[in-house]
Amino acid sequence: MNPGVIEEVGKVASGFIESLKGHPLVLALVVMNLALLVIVWLELDQVFRQQREVNALLSKCVDPEILRGLGMIK
Repeated sequence: MNPGVIEEVGKVASGFIESLKGHPLVLALVVMNLALLVIVWLELDQVFRQQREVNALLSKCVDPEILRGLGMIK
């Protein structure tokens, strides 16, 4: 990422927070929403990672020829 872009994002974020200092409830809601989005993203990432592990283990338990015969894989 370009260092100039990071600086601009920082300026925008600090300006946004400065503008909401007069409205602490709105600032708290924005912060809570961002925190919840991060938590949901991390949880979904963990679920998908675990699902990949389960699929990898299950693929070792089933004979691919049986699945081809059933038309489940090509």
